[in-house]
Amino acid sequence: MSDLGLTIHSITARAVNPPLARNLRTAVTTIPSAPLVLIDLLTHEGVTGRVYIFAYHSAALAPLTQLVQTIGDDLKGKAVVPAERMRELDLRFRLLGWHGLVGMAIAGLDMVFWDALARAADVPLVRLLGGEPRPLTAYDSYGVVDRPADEKALEQSLASGFSAIKIRLGYGDLAEDITEVKWVREIIGPSVKLMVDYNQSLDPVEARHRIAAIAKYDIAWVEEPLHAKDLAGNAQVRATSPVPIQLGENWWFPRDMASAIAAGACDFAMPDVGKVGGVSGWLQAAALAEAASLPMSSHLFNEINAHLLPITPTAHYLEYLDTAGAVLKEKLRVVNGKVTAFGPGFGLEWDEAAVAKYKC
Repeated sequence: MSDLGLTIHSITARAVNPPLARNLRTAVTTIPSAPLVLIDLLTHEGVTGRVYIFAYHSAALAPLTQLVQTIGDDLKGKAVVPAERMRELDLRFRLLGWHGLVGMAIAGLDMVFWDALARAADVPLVRLLGGEPRPLTAYDSYGVVDRPADEKALEQSLASGFSAIKIRLGYGDLAEDITEVKWVREIIGPSVKLMVDYNQSLDPVEARHRIAAIAKYDIAWVEEPLHAKDLAGNAQVRATSPVPIQLGENWWFPRDMASAIAAGACDFAMPDVGKVGGVSGWLQAAALAEAASLPMSSHLFNEINAHLLPITPTAHYLEYLDTAGAVLKEKLRVVNGKVTAFGPGFGLEWDEAAVAKYKC
Protein backbone atom coordinates (compact mmCIF):
# COMPACT_ATOMS: atom_id res chain seq x y z
CA MET A 1 0.00 0.00 0.00
CA SER A 2 1.75 3.16 -1.15
CA ASP A 3 -0.52 5.65 0.66
CA LEU A 4 -0.18 5.20 4.42
CA GLY A 5 -3.18 7.43 5.18
CA LEU A 6 -5.29 5.40 7.63
CA THR A 7 -8.46 6.21 9.55
CA ILE A 8 -9.55 4.53 12.76
CA HIS A 9 -12.65 2.39 12.38
CA SER A 10 -12.52 0.78 15.83
CA ILE A 11 -10.19 -0.11 18.69
CA THR A 12 -10.78 -3.25 20.74
CA ALA A 13 -9.11 -4.11 24.04
CA ARG A 14 -9.13 -7.64 25.49
CA ALA A 15 -7.72 -8.92 28.78
CA VAL A 16 -5.76 -12.17 29.04
CA ASN A 17 -3.64 -13.61 31.84
CA PRO A 18 -1.50 -16.54 30.64
CA PRO A 19 1.02 -18.21 32.95
CA LEU A 20 4.71 -17.36 32.71
CA ALA A 21 7.12 -20.14 31.82
CA ARG A 22 9.04 -19.26 35.01
CA ASN A 23 7.53 -17.52 38.02
CA LEU A 24 9.19 -14.11 38.38
CA ARG A 25 10.02 -13.74 42.06
CA THR A 26 11.34 -10.32 43.07
CA ALA A 27 12.25 -8.66 46.34
CA VAL A 28 8.78 -7.11 46.57
CA THR A 29 6.40 -9.61 44.93
CA THR A 30 6.05 -12.77 42.85
CA ILE A 31 4.61 -12.56 39.34
CA PRO A 32 3.26 -15.99 38.28
CA SER A 33 1.42 -14.87 35.15
CA ALA A 34 1.38 -12.19 32.46
CA PRO A 35 -1.66 -9.89 32.77
CA LEU A 36 -1.88 -8.47 29.24
CA VAL A 37 -4.20 -6.12 27.38
CA LEU A 38 -4.38 -7.06 23.71
CA ILE A 39 -5.17 -4.06 21.52
CA ASP A 40 -6.55 -4.39 17.98
CA LEU A 41 -6.90 -1.31 15.77
CA LEU A 42 -9.13 -1.80 12.72
CA THR A 43 -8.90 0.90 10.05
CA HIS A 44 -11.39 1.85 7.39
CA GLU A 45 -8.72 0.92 4.84
CA GLY A 46 -8.71 -2.71 6.00
CA VAL A 47 -5.39 -2.64 7.88
CA THR A 48 -5.37 -4.06 11.43
CA GLY A 49 -2.75 -3.02 13.96
CA ARG A 50 -1.94 -5.23 16.96
CA VAL A 51 -0.02 -4.72 20.17
CA TYR A 52 -0.12 -5.75 23.82
CA ILE A 53 0.59 -3.94 27.07
CA PHE A 54 1.72 -5.52 30.32
CA ALA A 55 -0.42 -4.65 33.36
CA TYR A 56 2.00 -6.06 35.99
CA HIS A 57 -0.81 -7.09 38.38
CA SER A 58 -4.05 -8.92 37.73
CA ALA A 59 -5.90 -6.30 39.79
CA ALA A 60 -4.94 -3.67 37.20
CA LEU A 61 -6.05 -5.73 34.22
CA ALA A 62 -9.77 -4.92 34.14
CA PRO A 63 -9.46 -1.15 34.69
CA LEU A 64 -6.58 -0.88 32.21
CA THR A 65 -8.55 -2.77 29.57
CA GLN A 66 -11.58 -0.54 30.14
CA LEU A 67 -9.46 2.60 29.97
CA VAL A 68 -7.94 1.59 26.63
CA GLN A 69 -11.40 0.74 25.31
CA THR A 70 -12.91 4.04 26.47
CA ILE A 71 -10.13 6.16 24.98
CA GLY A 72 -10.17 4.04 21.83
CA ASP A 73 -13.90 4.57 21.34
CA ASP A 74 -13.34 8.33 21.37
CA LEU A 75 -10.72 8.01 18.60
CA LYS A 76 -13.08 6.50 16.02
CA GLY A 77 -12.95 8.31 12.71
CA LYS A 78 -9.61 10.00 13.43
CA ALA A 79 -6.47 9.60 11.36
CA VAL A 80 -3.71 7.21 12.40
CA VAL A 81 -1.05 9.87 12.94
CA PRO A 82 0.82 9.17 16.21
CA ALA A 83 2.25 12.66 16.83
CA GLU A 84 -1.12 14.39 16.52
CA ARG A 85 -2.96 11.77 18.54
CA MET A 86 -0.33 12.02 21.30
CA ARG A 87 -0.67 15.81 21.34
CA GLU A 88 -4.44 15.49 21.78
CA LEU A 89 -4.14 12.88 24.52
CA ASP A 90 -1.58 15.01 26.34
CA LEU A 91 -4.08 17.87 26.47
CA ARG A 92 -6.93 15.57 27.46
CA PHE A 93 -5.11 14.06 30.44
CA ARG A 94 -2.86 16.93 31.47
CA LEU A 95 -4.76 17.63 34.71
CA LEU A 96 -4.79 13.93 35.63
CA GLY A 97 -1.20 13.33 34.54
CA TRP A 98 0.56 10.83 32.31
CA HIS A 99 1.45 8.02 34.67
CA GLY A 100 0.03 4.78 35.98
CA LEU A 101 -2.80 3.22 34.00
CA VAL A 102 -3.29 6.36 31.91
CA GLY A 103 0.35 6.29 30.87
CA MET A 104 0.18 2.59 29.98
CA ALA A 105 -3.01 3.08 27.95
CA ILE A 106 -1.56 5.99 25.99
CA ALA A 107 1.68 4.11 25.32
CA GLY A 108 -0.30 1.11 24.08
CA LEU A 109 -2.37 3.24 21.73
CA ASP A 110 0.73 4.93 20.36
CA MET A 111 2.30 1.54 19.68
CA VAL A 112 -0.76 0.22 17.86
CA PHE A 113 -0.82 3.35 15.66
CA TRP A 114 2.78 2.70 14.62
CA ASP A 115 2.09 -0.99 14.04
CA ALA A 116 -0.81 -0.16 11.73
CA LEU A 117 1.32 2.27 9.73
CA ALA A 118 4.08 -0.31 9.27
CA ARG A 119 1.53 -2.96 8.26
CA ALA A 120 0.06 -0.54 5.71
CA ALA A 121 3.55 -0.22 4.22
CA ASP A 122 3.98 -4.02 4.50
CA VAL A 123 7.32 -3.67 6.29
CA PRO A 124 8.67 -4.46 9.77
CA LEU A 125 8.36 -1.37 11.97
CA VAL A 126 12.14 -1.07 12.22
CA ARG A 127 12.27 -0.38 8.47
CA LEU A 128 9.54 2.27 8.69
CA LEU A 129 11.70 3.96 11.34
CA GLY A 130 14.73 3.99 9.04
CA GLY A 131 16.57 0.93 10.32
CA GLU A 132 16.73 -2.71 9.42
CA PRO A 133 16.25 -5.95 11.34
CA ARG A 134 19.51 -7.23 12.83
CA PRO A 135 20.50 -9.72 15.50
CA LEU A 136 20.46 -8.05 18.93
CA THR A 137 22.37 -9.31 21.95
CA ALA A 138 19.88 -10.39 24.61
CA TYR A 139 20.18 -11.41 28.22
CA ASP A 140 17.96 -14.00 29.85
CA SER A 141 15.99 -12.46 32.69
CA TYR A 142 15.38 -14.46 35.90
CA GLY A 143 13.66 -13.69 39.15
CA VAL A 144 15.16 -14.59 42.53
CA VAL A 145 16.71 -17.92 41.63
CA ASP A 146 15.51 -21.10 43.26
CA ARG A 147 18.50 -23.24 44.12
CA PRO A 148 18.83 -25.90 42.79
CA ALA A 149 15.57 -25.86 40.81
CA ASP A 150 16.87 -23.19 38.42
CA GLU A 151 20.18 -24.93 37.71
CA LYS A 152 18.84 -26.72 34.62
CA ALA A 153 17.15 -23.52 33.42
CA LEU A 154 20.43 -21.60 33.68
CA GLU A 155 22.25 -24.35 31.83
CA GLN A 156 19.57 -24.18 29.12
CA SER A 157 20.08 -20.41 28.86
CA LEU A 158 23.77 -21.01 28.25
CA ALA A 159 22.98 -23.71 25.70
CA SER A 160 20.74 -21.20 23.89
CA GLY A 161 23.76 -18.93 23.51
CA PHE A 162 22.90 -16.25 26.05
CA SER A 163 26.05 -14.36 26.95
CA ALA A 164 24.39 -12.47 29.80
CA ILE A 165 22.03 -13.39 32.66
CA LYS A 166 20.07 -11.17 35.04
CA ILE A 167 18.82 -12.26 38.46
CA ARG A 168 16.74 -10.51 41.13
CA LEU A 169 18.15 -9.93 44.60
CA GLY A 170 16.95 -8.38 47.85
CA TYR A 171 14.49 -11.10 48.82
CA GLY A 172 16.62 -11.95 51.84
CA ASP A 173 19.57 -10.46 53.70
CA LEU A 174 23.07 -9.74 52.43
CA ALA A 175 24.24 -13.27 53.15
CA GLU A 176 21.45 -14.61 50.93
CA ASP A 177 22.40 -12.18 48.15
CA ILE A 178 26.02 -13.31 48.28
CA THR A 179 25.03 -16.99 48.26
CA GLU A 180 22.77 -16.45 45.27
CA VAL A 181 25.27 -14.42 43.25
CA LYS A 182 28.12 -16.82 44.01
CA TRP A 183 26.00 -19.84 43.02
CA VAL A 184 24.90 -18.30 39.70
CA ARG A 185 28.43 -17.12 38.89
CA GLU A 186 29.76 -20.67 39.44
CA ILE A 187 27.16 -22.08 37.03
CA ILE A 188 27.54 -19.50 34.22
CA GLY A 189 31.31 -19.16 34.48
CA PRO A 190 33.52 -16.08 34.24
CA SER A 191 32.83 -15.13 30.61
CA VAL A 192 29.05 -14.60 30.88
CA LYS A 193 27.82 -11.20 32.03
CA LEU A 194 25.84 -11.17 35.27
CA MET A 195 23.41 -8.36 36.08
CA VAL A 196 21.39 -8.00 39.29
CA ASP A 197 18.11 -6.22 39.99
CA TYR A 198 17.01 -5.10 43.47
CA ASN A 199 13.57 -3.92 42.33
CA GLN A 200 13.69 -0.74 44.46
CA SER A 201 13.99 -2.70 47.73
CA LEU A 202 16.94 -1.01 49.48
CA ASP A 203 17.75 2.27 51.20
CA PRO A 204 20.97 4.17 50.33
CA VAL A 205 23.04 2.82 53.24
CA GLU A 206 22.02 -0.79 52.64
CA ALA A 207 22.50 -0.39 48.88
CA ARG A 208 26.11 0.75 49.30
CA HIS A 209 26.77 -2.10 51.72
CA ARG A 210 25.33 -4.82 49.49
CA ILE A 211 26.79 -3.54 46.21
CA ALA A 212 30.27 -3.41 47.73
CA ALA A 213 29.87 -7.00 48.94
CA ILE A 214 28.74 -8.52 45.62
CA ALA A 215 31.02 -6.47 43.35
CA LYS A 216 33.79 -9.09 43.53
CA TYR A 217 31.60 -11.45 41.51
CA ASP A 218 32.04 -9.23 38.42
CA ILE A 219 28.56 -7.67 38.26
CA ALA A 220 27.77 -5.87 34.98
CA TRP A 221 25.15 -3.59 36.54
CA VAL A 222 22.96 -3.14 39.61
CA GLU A 223 19.40 -2.26 38.64
CA GLU A 224 17.07 -0.08 40.71
CA PRO A 225 18.74 -0.46 44.12
CA LEU A 226 16.53 2.33 45.56
CA HIS A 227 13.05 3.68 44.94
CA ALA A 228 12.97 4.76 41.30
CA LYS A 229 11.82 8.29 42.23
CA ASP A 230 14.69 8.83 44.66
CA LEU A 231 16.98 10.43 42.11
CA ALA A 232 19.18 12.11 44.72
CA GLY A 233 19.63 8.83 46.57
CA ASN A 234 20.43 6.92 43.39
CA ALA A 235 22.97 9.60 42.44
CA GLN A 236 24.64 9.27 45.85
CA VAL A 237 24.81 5.48 45.56
CA ARG A 238 26.16 5.77 42.02
CA ALA A 239 28.91 8.16 43.15
CA THR A 240 30.56 5.48 45.31
CA SER A 241 29.38 2.29 43.61
CA PRO A 242 32.03 -0.04 42.14
CA VAL A 243 29.29 -1.36 39.83
CA PRO A 244 27.37 0.68 37.21
CA ILE A 245 23.81 1.67 38.19
CA GLN A 246 20.94 0.87 35.83
CA LEU A 247 17.63 2.77 35.95
CA GLY A 248 14.68 3.38 33.65
CA GLU A 249 11.91 0.81 33.74
CA ASN A 250 9.83 3.12 35.92
CA TRP A 251 10.39 6.34 34.00
CA TRP A 252 7.03 7.75 32.93
CA PHE A 253 7.55 9.37 29.54
CA PRO A 254 10.78 11.10 28.47
CA ARG A 255 10.53 13.87 31.08
CA ASP A 256 11.27 11.38 33.86
CA MET A 257 14.31 10.18 31.93
CA ALA A 258 15.53 13.76 31.45
CA SER A 259 15.20 14.36 35.21
CA ALA A 260 17.22 11.22 36.00
CA ILE A 261 19.96 12.25 33.58
CA ALA A 262 20.09 15.76 35.04
CA ALA A 263 20.45 14.29 38.54
CA GLY A 264 23.30 12.00 37.46
CA ALA A 265 21.31 9.08 38.85
CA CYS A 266 22.50 6.26 36.59
CA ASP A 267 25.24 4.95 34.32
CA PHE A 268 22.86 3.01 32.05
CA ALA A 269 19.30 3.60 30.83
CA MET A 270 16.51 1.06 30.48
CA PRO A 271 13.20 2.66 29.44
CA ASP A 272 10.06 0.55 29.34
CA VAL A 273 8.24 1.17 26.04
CA GLY A 274 4.93 0.64 27.87
CA LYS A 275 5.69 3.48 30.30
CA VAL A 276 7.94 5.84 28.37
CA GLY A 277 5.24 6.64 25.80
CA GLY A 278 5.25 3.86 23.24
CA VAL A 279 7.25 4.17 20.04
CA SER A 280 6.98 7.97 20.03
CA GLY A 281 8.28 8.18 23.60
CA TRP A 282 11.05 5.67 22.86
CA LEU A 283 12.34 7.79 19.98
CA GLN A 284 12.65 10.78 22.31
CA ALA A 285 14.27 8.62 24.99
CA ALA A 286 16.82 7.31 22.48
CA ALA A 287 17.76 10.88 21.60
CA LEU A 288 18.22 11.74 25.29
CA ALA A 289 20.41 8.67 25.79
CA GLU A 290 22.55 9.56 22.80
CA ALA A 291 23.01 13.14 24.01
CA ALA A 292 24.03 11.89 27.47
CA SER A 293 26.17 8.99 26.12
CA LEU A 294 24.08 6.51 28.12
CA PRO A 295 24.03 2.88 26.93
CA MET A 296 20.31 2.08 26.52
CA SER A 297 18.70 -1.32 27.04
CA SER A 298 15.09 -2.44 26.84
CA HIS A 299 12.64 -3.70 29.45
CA LEU A 300 10.09 -6.48 28.74
CA PHE A 301 8.20 -6.32 25.38
CA ASN A 302 10.62 -8.62 23.52
CA GLU A 303 8.88 -8.44 20.15
CA ILE A 304 8.49 -4.65 20.18
CA ASN A 305 11.97 -3.81 21.43
CA ALA A 306 13.52 -5.95 18.71
CA HIS A 307 12.31 -3.21 16.33
CA LEU A 308 13.34 -0.26 18.49
CA LEU A 309 16.87 -1.11 19.61
CA PRO A 310 18.27 -1.22 16.05
CA ILE A 311 17.39 2.47 15.60
CA THR A 312 18.70 3.40 19.08
CA PRO A 313 22.16 5.03 18.78
CA THR A 314 23.41 3.76 22.15
CA ALA A 315 21.70 0.34 22.03
CA HIS A 316 23.03 -1.98 24.72
CA TYR A 317 21.03 -5.13 25.65
CA LEU A 318 17.57 -6.53 24.95
CA GLU A 319 15.96 -8.02 28.04
CA TYR A 320 14.51 -11.40 27.11
CA LEU A 321 11.50 -12.22 29.28
CA ASP A 322 8.70 -13.96 27.44
CA THR A 323 5.44 -12.43 28.67
CA ALA A 324 3.27 -12.72 25.54
CA GLY A 325 4.47 -15.90 23.83
CA ALA A 326 1.57 -17.97 25.17
CA VAL A 327 -0.94 -15.98 23.08
CA LEU A 328 1.16 -15.48 19.94
CA LYS A 329 1.17 -17.56 16.77
CA GLU A 330 4.90 -16.94 16.36
CA LYS A 331 7.29 -16.13 19.17
CA LEU A 332 10.49 -14.15 18.88
CA ARG A 333 13.21 -16.79 18.50
CA VAL A 334 16.54 -16.81 20.31
CA VAL A 335 19.41 -17.83 18.04
CA ASN A 336 22.88 -17.94 19.60
CA GLY A 337 21.75 -15.57 22.33
CA LYS A 338 20.41 -13.02 19.86
CA VAL A 339 16.96 -12.03 18.61
CA THR A 340 15.93 -10.44 15.32
CA ALA A 341 12.77 -8.47 14.56
CA PHE A 342 10.30 -9.62 11.94
CA GLY A 343 7.13 -8.09 10.53
CA PRO A 344 5.04 -6.68 9.10
CA GLY A 345 4.65 -4.13 11.87
CA PHE A 346 5.76 -5.72 15.14
CA GLY A 347 5.02 -9.17 13.67
CA LEU A 348 2.35 -9.90 16.28
CA GLU A 349 -0.43 -12.33 15.37
CA TRP A 350 -2.78 -13.61 18.07
CA ASP A 351 -3.31 -17.31 18.65
CA GLU A 352 -7.06 -16.95 19.11
CA ALA A 353 -7.44 -20.38 20.71
CA ALA A 354 -4.92 -19.38 23.38
CA VAL A 355 -6.56 -15.97 23.75
CA ALA A 356 -9.90 -17.68 24.41
CA LYS A 357 -8.24 -20.03 26.91
CA TYR A 358 -6.63 -17.26 28.95
CA LYS A 359 -9.27 -14.55 28.49
CA CYS A 360 -10.34 -12.76 31.67
